Amino acid sequence: MSAPDDSALRKRTSSLEKPSPKPPVSSSSPSVNTPSPAPSHDHPKISGSARWLLTASLVIAFGFLYTRWDSLLGPDALSEAYALCSREGAQIYTLDEQNPRAQCLVVHGSKFTSTGSLDYILATWRDTTPGHPHVRFLKPGQIVVPGLSDSHAHVLEYGATKQMPLEGTKSVVGKFQTVDRVRAYIQADPDILSDKTKFVEGWGWDHTKWLLEEWPTYHAFETDPIVAGRPIVLQSKDGHALWVSLAVLQSIELPDEVEGGVIVRDSFGKPTGVFLDNAQDLVIRPEPTYKQLQKRFASTVKDAHSLGLTAVHDAGFNPISLEFFRKEAQSNELPIRVYGMKYFDETAAYWGDSFGKIVRAGNNRLSVRSVKIFADGALRSGGAALYEPYADNPETRGFLRTSPETLNDVIPKFMKDGWQVNVHAIGDRANGVVLDAFEAALVKANVTALRPRLEHAQILAQKDMARFGDLGVIASVQPTHAISDMWFAEDRLGPERVKGLYAFRSIIDHGARITLGSDFPVEDMNPLAGFYAAITRVSPEGTSPHGPGGWFPEQRMTRFEALKGMTLDPAYASFTEDILGSITPGKFADFVVLSQDIMTIPAANVLSTGVVATVMDGKPVYGAI
Repeated sequence: MSAPDDSALRKRTSSLEKPSPKPPVSSSSPSVNTPSPAPSHDHPKISGSARWLLTASLVIAFGFLYTRWDSLLGPDALSEAYALCSREGAQIYTLDEQNPRAQCLVVHGSKFTSTGSLDYILATWRDTTPGHPHVRFLKPGQIVVPGLSDSHAHVLEYGATKQMPLEGTKSVVGKFQTVDRVRAYIQADPDILSDKTKFVEGWGWDHTKWLLEEWPTYHAFETDPIVAGRPIVLQSKDGHALWVSLAVLQSIELPDEVEGGVIVRDSFGKPTGVFLDNAQDLVIRPEPTYKQLQKRFASTVKDAHSLGLTAVHDAGFNPISLEFFRKEAQSNELPIRVYGMKYFDETAAYWGDSFGKIVRAGNNRLSVRSVKIFADGALRSGGAALYEPYADNPETRGFLRTSPETLNDVIPKFMKDGWQVNVHAIGDRANGVVLDAFEAALVKANVTALRPRLEHAQILAQKDMARFGDLGVIASVQPTHAISDMWFAEDRLGPERVKGLYAFRSIIDHGARITLGSDFPVEDMNPLAGFYAAITRVSPEGTSPHGPGGWFPEQRMTRFEALKGMTLDPAYASFTEDILGSITPGKFADFVVLSQDIMTIPAANVLSTGVVATVMDGKPVYGAI
């Protein structure tokens, strides 16, 4: 960003933004691929000569004031009231249907007060914004978008992965491979190295990326003298499997079976050290300290702000994380907006009528008014519940983690008690069962007031796609999952059923609302990675099983849909569209400055776009303006 200098700008502004009617942008609008003239607000018509004289007078007066204001504040100071403008025209994508693109935005305190051309915001400053005009300008090529949201993430778990990241390994053992990373982690921590009773925890292993695609076993830990004999618990990349050491395995009293889960066993029926889905609950780990949780949270927030995230939907508060966020919101202002989903434990008593919802606590930074229910497992681990057997494992159709009877019992109860119900469903059978439960529960309910969500909604039968729009159910999807899973998906599902996997365009065309997330740390936190995946359906290298044109390219989203899916749609999905999601006067001033125009540059260049600044409540939390 650069300091005010309007000597050349004045000659261009009137031609940049002349009043011209522009229809509002809607979710059915085509992708924004070319710059369009900046729309302007409707205001009383003034004759050309009178308007010129008025503008000239204002510019002389205001130009002196805001230039003087800048000199008093210094080059890096930001006043309580300021405008951010582009010299290149309408480079601010507001997501406001009444004024979808603008040259300038105006902030006072924590909220937007105006948008429009430079002429317009200066001429109306006294009517909209207290204080003197203070104008900053974007550098060439930069754009502004609303603050970005991730609709499905795991905040504290992401912070935990920074301790011992395991993603990217190609095998269980070998130099720089999984067990070798565990060894390096142990050796780097003197306390753990000297005490073999201390738990060792990590996240991110992915057996589908190993050269030999099979489940690991506890035996691998015992081959390394530094690692052997220790209590080790490693979470899989998708969060649906735990791999534990012999010391942990021997500490567990194992049942023969676990409903909604699997204890992986060898050909002799002996447990191998891998637990899937509900079976993971058998593994008891030490609770993290409050200081450890604060460290994890800070690590997550630092990365989130650097990538333009101002809000995250945490997909599963357990009692520990719920209490942590409640305390943080009470004692400090949360550095990022968190919309939490309270975890549903089918073995515990129903709590929907007794637990007090948290709504916009801590200066509008924390809400917990939704419940997270698991219907099934994951496709990667073979736990997604399918109507027909897996193509690569005909002996199983996956499994439901929560029975249809339980779903049909608790979903209406939670809705009656005013909770948003968000259900994890990946397989086509799981999605069908949950939609059945939603359909029955919504007969006498106001769907707009409840806004139920299907988290993931990955594999859908054709008959179920139409029900999204009919029922008003929100599809909370993760585009980066599509370009991760596309390499093994057809082998697992077969050539026909795979067409219903990550069918974003079909869901939208059936009238459903989509909201986008990453599922970090399962996938890359970067929201622009999700934007890229949604509009291209190719890998970062530009490839796919179907070639450079994309994996099932007919399912691509438009750029506008993708941007809306990480701004205004997440706000709607978290009941905050009145205060967040667009650059609209009266809403909180959360916005992001990007180094390139992601709405017009070649798709291959999207991932090279940098975040220049992330702003919350009008103040930069990353970078500067």
